[in-house]
Amino acid sequence: MASARLRELMARGTALLGSEVAILCGAMSWVSERHLVSAVSNAGGFGLIACGAMTPELLDAEIAGTKALTGRPFGVNLITMHPQLMDLIAVCAKHGVGHVVLAGGLPPKGSIEAIKESGAKVICFAPALALAKKLMRSGVDALIIEGMEAGGHIGPVATGVLAQEILPELADELPIFVAGGIGRGEAIASFLEMGAAGVQLGTRFVCATESIAHPNFKKAFLRGNARDAIASVQIDPRLPVIPVRALKNAGTEAFTAKQREVAQMLDDGKVDMAAAQLEIEHFWAGALRRAVIDGDIENGSVMAGQSVGMVTKEQPVAEIIAELLEQADAALGGR
Repeated sequence: MASARLRELMARGTALLGSEVAILCGAMSWVSERHLVSAVSNAGGFGLIACGAMTPELLDAEIAGTKALTGRPFGVNLITMHPQLMDLIAVCAKHGVGHVVLAGGLPPKGSIEAIKESGAKVICFAPALALAKKLMRSGVDALIIEGMEAGGHIGPVATGVLAQEILPELADELPIFVAGGIGRGEAIASFLEMGAAGVQLGTRFVCATESIAHPNFKKAFLRGNARDAIASVQIDPRLPVIPVRALKNAGTEAFTAKQREVAQMLDDGKVDMAAAQLEIEHFWAGALRRAVIDGDIENGSVMAGQSVGMVTKEQPVAEIIAELLEQADAALGGR
């Protein structure tokens, strides 16, 4: 597996996660379910269940299903704007889930405390230094800094810039994982040397043999390159839509139309801002399911990061992780 130097650089990350290597598999709705999550954890990495829009009952079944496939640590990624967030936290606590990742905005009051009360570690996304400091003061155990090169919902700043801003300031204070556009081990080595405790990759694992993504979805990844993975455009400034990076297709146009429709509903007083944002979230959940599960890669949403061009074949998770470690080791050895 990893060389002594690589293990040393990942030590804080592996200590926090309880995994062999500090490589998290990013939570991708419909893709990061029990099969991929358990495969990543069984291969020495750290799998994350993407709760997304799941109900507490569905999450309950997904955690139980994952536990049946692995005895190794894994976590659950929860969306902060989920209307049943506290119920989902309770489901994680019931199962003794050791790590909960909160994504999609500032954690609502009481959520961090509720997770910590169950004995779990809390990991949050920090898209800026000021927010990272605020989250640190709130008592989070670790941070993920994700650049705009990532697939799915993205922030406005590139991974390299975020890493340079945040790691020198906070890496000594708490473990920080870097994400967004990472497709090879050389990049992992450089972020670790900058002070990161580990990394998170999503796009690289979509075409894993163990991933349940539809063959059409995988084919789109194998054909795609960095330029094909584009960010969605905000149509109405009143509707603060978080951009989503996906491969360009007819679904991209459908999202533009959806934004116009929701903006009109706001104008007509049919929905308030919170409901408008949930409308958009539900659109994405449905569009993503159409692509990942049904294989409709023309009208569905093929969420992919800019590292999609580095996904060249379908291969087992263990092979992907071994390849990344080998590249990271070679890069460190050459320094």
